[in-house]
Amino acid sequence: MKNNMKALALGLLLTTGFYACDKKGNTETATAEQPAATAAVNVPAFNADSAYQFVARQVAFGPRVPNTPAHRACGDYLVAKLKGYGANVLEQPFTAQAYTGTTLNLRNIMAQFNPKATNRILLAAHWDTRHMADKDSVNADKPADGANDGASGVAVLLEIARQLQANPLQGNVGVDLLLFDGEDYGQDAPESWGLGSQYWSKNLLPSGYQAQYGILLDMVGAKGARFAREETSRVYAGDVVEKIWKTANQIGYSDYFPFQDSPGITDDHTFVIQNANIRMADIIAYDPSSPDGFFGPYHHRHSDNMDIIDRNTLKAVGQTVLHVVMTEK
Repeated sequence: MKNNMKALALGLLLTTGFYACDKKGNTETATAEQPAATAAVNVPAFNADSAYQFVARQVAFGPRVPNTPAHRACGDYLVAKLKGYGANVLEQPFTAQAYTGTTLNLRNIMAQFNPKATNRILLAAHWDTRHMADKDSVNADKPADGANDGASGVAVLLEIARQLQANPLQGNVGVDLLLFDGEDYGQDAPESWGLGSQYWSKNLLPSGYQAQYGILLDMVGAKGARFAREETSRVYAGDVVEKIWKTANQIGYSDYFPFQDSPGITDDHTFVIQNANIRMADIIAYDPSSPDGFFGPYHHRHSDNMDIIDRNTLKAVGQTVLHVVMTEK
């Protein structure tokens, strides 16, 4: 997902058309952990071992580059797995033209839990991998495994799906898991990225879809990952950001979710906010010490493989998001 230019620019393509400053994130001292206000709610334990295996299973297909057998096979696996967890699964096949001029055969996948509920929460990730490891000094024209950039977010959502089957949502709250395709087949121009989220947000599935808010997961599985409050998310979904970061700190994951701000980026949440008018926060790893100043040293490199995936990181993100979902009223 995204190149260096995207880390520096807000690239929202919204009516304001402004860009984030190239600045260091502001930090605040995290308050002492307090008992969660929603402690009485029975939130199930997110199984990090299960999520780790979901990452490995996707990687085993090979790079999930659009128009390849690995991509098609992984998509079929995801649909079958989500149906197996009792979700109402919707597929959205479409074609899009990449920046290279190549026509890509793509597919967005949505899995709905408690579909009759009107208070809906949208959780999303992208399931494709980039077509080249263009930041690598070796074999830059070949794709990487995409264990973190793509598979980790999907794996967290698959484990959440498994938990939602075992612990059905109550009342008028429903959750939709949306897997975007074609997120990582871009170059330079912001609109060349996020092809799946652009298509879905302009062609809503189901028709007229609405959600109270959304959470995007991107690169959420690497060892030592830290998640800062990304600027686009703060500006357009500040209350959602606050909910996520407060929850993480309340349940013991302050090391992973410090009260730190990061510059804005173009990601799938950008187009959901812009076109679907759904407030969406992006949980994405931020490493200002990395070569590009935002993403980790494995970003768009062949080092993005199972060696960097950490169960503790998956647990921190998955348990936080599961807690937010299960305590929603």
